[in-house]
Order: sequence, then C-alpha cells, then structure tokens
Amino acid sequence: MKDVSLSLPSLPCMCASFRRASRALTQIYDEALRPLGLRVTQFTLLQALSLTGEISQGDLGEVLALDSTTLSRTLQIMLQRQWIEERPGKDRRERRLRVSKAGQEQFRRAMPHWQKAQTRLRSALGDSRWHDLLQASNQLTNVLTNF
Repeated sequence: MKDVSLSLPSLPCMCASFRRASRALTQIYDEALRPLGLRVTQFTLLQALSLTGEISQGDLGEVLALDSTTLSRTLQIMLQRQWIEERPGKDRRERRLRVSKAGQEQFRRAMPHWQKAQTRLRSALGDSRWHDLLQASNQLTNVLTNF
C-alpha cells in the first residue's frame, strides 16, 4: 500500500464515501491479480459461481447486486476466455452459468494472489476492524437490496 501523507477529506455522502473506498479496494485487488491477466470483477464472478454452483444470470446479478449490463459485459469476456460455461434455462430468456474447468484452474491460480491482498488489508486494518467492516458491508448490502 502507498504511504499517504495527505489525509483524505471525509465525504458527507454515504454513496460517495463507499464508492471512493470501493475504487481504492478495486485498485489493490486488481494490482494483486494483474500477473494472471485477471481483474477483481472477474475473480468475484469466479468466486460467486464457485460458491453457488450453476445459477441463472439474473440470480447471479442479485447475489452480487450488479445491473444486467455490467454483468453481461464481464460475462462476455469470461465466456470468450472459456472461464465460464452457459446453457439455456427453462425459457429462451434465461441463461444458466457455471465455472468451467479452465475457470476453476484460473480461480485456483488466483487464490494465492487474492489471499495476499486480503492479508495485507487485514494487517493494515487489524482483525477487529476487518471483521467489523466486513460485517457492516454485508449488512448494508442486505438492507439496500431490500430497500
């Protein structure tokens, strides 16, 4: 992490504060995953699909609180790289997604890089603050997706 001698101003807007924090986090994880040609957005999809198994695109979007346009754009790249597989669902509109063998291998290779970023952040924050922030983030997401 960079040594920042300038203290960032507090932003009074909840949205602006979380978006700024999200961008800073994204930069750290993207840097850690860069040697694999993987972005944290793609890693997150591999992680989510590894946890959920086969899932519809719509349900995946709900799990990750992602709009369909953003999700479709990232999925297209991952389909081209053959990290995920898709098949039709019950009707023509539904797409079912799962991690492919190549995606499982990419996810396995990415785990140590991801874990290194996790460990650095946890160390910088301390275990208690790490746990509190993770819990607060999950709680906030649950509230907002049911708002």
